[in-house]
Order: sequence, then structure tokens, then C-alpha cells
Amino acid sequence: MAKKATKDTSAKMKGALSNWIVRNLLLAVLLVVGLLLLAQGGLSLITRHNQTVTVPDFTNMTVAEAHRIARDNHVSVKVTDSVFVRRLGAGVIYRQAPKAGATVKKGRSIFLTINSIVPRKVVMPNLIGYSLTEARAELNNRGLALGKLNYTQDIATNNVLRQTVRGRNVRAGDLVVSGSDVDLTLGLSSDERPTSVPRVIGMKYIRAVDALHDHYLNVGRVRFDSGIRTYADSVNAVVYQQDGLDQTRTYGSAINLYLTLDSGKLPSE
Repeated sequence: MAKKATKDTSAKMKGALSNWIVRNLLLAVLLVVGLLLLAQGGLSLITRHNQTVTVPDFTNMTVAEAHRIARDNHVSVKVTDSVFVRRLGAGVIYRQAPKAGATVKKGRSIFLTINSIVPRKVVMPNLIGYSLTEARAELNNRGLALGKLNYTQDIATNNVLRQTVRGRNVRAGDLVVSGSDVDLTLGLSSDERPTSVPRVIGMKYIRAVDALHDHYLNVGRVRFDSGIRTYADSVNAVVYQQDGLDQTRTYGSAINLYLTLDSGKLPSE
């Protein structure tokens, strides 16, 4: 009886498969499943799903060195702008975007600003009325740097009220040397709470400045240890001690930094 039932079931399956409607439905289902699997695999390949890397610090490297380090870290680099910093070596990298330490997908392009041989002048934008975030982005786009943040009482916090270079008011359209620090006077509401001091230990100077600006703070005194003798040394030095760690400060407060080339001075985590 069991053999007869098995033969009957097999015969029914063969009969069903021989039916062109059933056969086409099965083929359609298989085709849809195959396409879904192919699309999923292609999407993962295109987006590099779960394939992220940490952006290296390219500052003070030559472009050739940056290309080598980028290749080893599965990213690429592109020189998109130049500034002029007198004490920095000609052709070395001054700034990068995204910043060092950012998490990006493999293959991401990192845009570099290098130090040119001769000073180049750029047109000063009008930042009055901009938010600090907008002003900072505009300065970066023009090849200028955010300098000191000065706060004064105003109804709108972080609204730009004044722009100066070396203590002199600069108007929109004025020519300034590329890479210049632009100091901003910003509004501060009377009910604004203090800001937290970020941990910048282990960061190079430029990256530490960016981190402090992210929290509406300034760099105060910068002290280098005895092993730092040249400007190149100072660019490569890292913060091993800072003031205000795990504290809150009012907007525009200055945070003192202490830098070294000796990794042994870095505190253990």
C-alpha cells in the first residue's frame, strides 16, 4: 500500500509539473527569488555595507606620503585647495575634510588643503548674520580658518556680529591671505547654559582646535615640552594634558593645552 501511495504521489507531481501553468509559476517564483538575492548582493557591494574605516591624520604629510597612508587605510585623497602658512613646509598638508578620526566608508575621498609656496589672497565673505556653523563652513570653502570666538550678550546665541583679522575689521570683498584666522564676535543669550569641555588628549593641535570650536571654546596657552624644537615638530605633537577636562565652561572660554612628541607622556586609558 505504501509503495502504491508513493507511486501515486510521484505521478501526481509529474502531472503537475507537466502542466505549463504550474511550471511557469514555479519558474517565475525562482526568477523573483534570484533577482532579490542579486539586488541585495549588488546593494551591499555598492554601499559597502558594514565596511567602514577611521580617517587617518594627514596633516604635515607630503601629498605622496598621504597617498601611501590613504591606500593602506582603504581611502583616497584629493588636493582641492591651498593656503599659505609661513612656518609650514611648502607643499605639505595643512587641513583635511573629513577630519582625522571620522568614520567613513571604504574608498571615501578625503579632501586636502596644502600649504602653497607663495601667499594667495582670497575674497572675504560676509559672515554677519550667519550662524557659527554656517560661518565656519563658508570660511572653509574660502580657504580661511576659524580663529578666536568672542562672545557678547545678544538675543541669538552663535549669531555672527563682527568679523576681524588680526584685530582689524574686514568687510565682505576685502582681500585677505588664504589660510588667515578670522576671529568672530558672536551673540550669547543670557539664559544659555555652559558648554562641556571635550577630551582632546591624543589629538594633534589643529584637530584639538576644531574639537574645542565644536564646543564653542577657544585654545588658551599652548605649551610644548622640551623635545619640540621646530615648527614641524609642533605640528606633529599631540596633546598629553589639558585644562577643564570633565568640566563645563562658559562660551568662549580658553582651554590651555600641553603638547609633546613623547607618546610615553600620554595617559593610559
